[in-house]
Amino acid sequence: MNTNSYHIPHLSMNYLQNHSYQVAFHSHQEAELFYFHEGKCTYLVGDRIFHLSAGDLILMNGLTLHRPKLFKDHAYVRTTIHFDQTYFKSLLAPMNMEKLVDPFTSLSSLHLSFRGEEKKKVEHYLTSMMACKDKDTEVASFRFQLLFMDLLSFLFPYYQEPFTQQTLQQTDKERHVQKVISLIETHYHTDFHLEKLEEELHLSKYYLSKIFKEITGVTIFKYLHQKRINQAKVHMMLNESISITDLGYQTGFKYPSHFSRVFKQLTGMTPEQYRKAVSDL
Repeated sequence: MNTNSYHIPHLSMNYLQNHSYQVAFHSHQEAELFYFHEGKCTYLVGDRIFHLSAGDLILMNGLTLHRPKLFKDHAYVRTTIHFDQTYFKSLLAPMNMEKLVDPFTSLSSLHLSFRGEEKKKVEHYLTSMMACKDKDTEVASFRFQLLFMDLLSFLFPYYQEPFTQQTLQQTDKERHVQKVISLIETHYHTDFHLEKLEEELHLSKYYLSKIFKEITGVTIFKYLHQKRINQAKVHMMLNESISITDLGYQTGFKYPSHFSRVFKQLTGMTPEQYRKAVSDL
């Protein structure tokens, strides 16, 4: 196990990770808390673009497509926590505090910025949680979970107050890219084409393609396919009886063979294999 990693059922932590590699858009069933320690990073979650500074925190559902856009010769130091929402809601229910996981239940994300003493408090929670890894005992595991729930309670007042969110001024390119992603988010299941973007945004499809790759690191159609496959996985979890053919049609693919081919390219499994893997969990 990586010395900066710690995992128990329902809760895992990667602390002060500083290796840098480009990550594709991805999603997962666990909710995620992402804390940025230092370096340079633009983080994309759904149709939102965040320029991160030291002390920034993102709370996300996990099912929403997300990825960091990294920069050459710049550090990328972060801590990530993944957890099972259902499990922690059940732990918090007897105390009537299920609301502590509310920000992770929505498919939208939340960006908080901590500076000064508040930043030190957040980092103290993370350091204290990671200290539990050195004590491989039931008590250490228990304290690890308690500290995590205490961190959620510390964050609760901040995500109740939208004005605490701080976002930097976006460039024109970033605003255009955000509009493209928003259109894909709402129209991914339709016959989507670049001409539609030209009509909606009144900008050249060639210009939009260029700046989209520049800002996100992927092409428009790569993102569209990832969005469609992500939604297919969500539909598969919510409706176990849906046919693979209908699943492809509902997520915007004209031909079942194309859906299966793209699904395997992006997940490493056919839709049928993925369904079986999910059902066996």
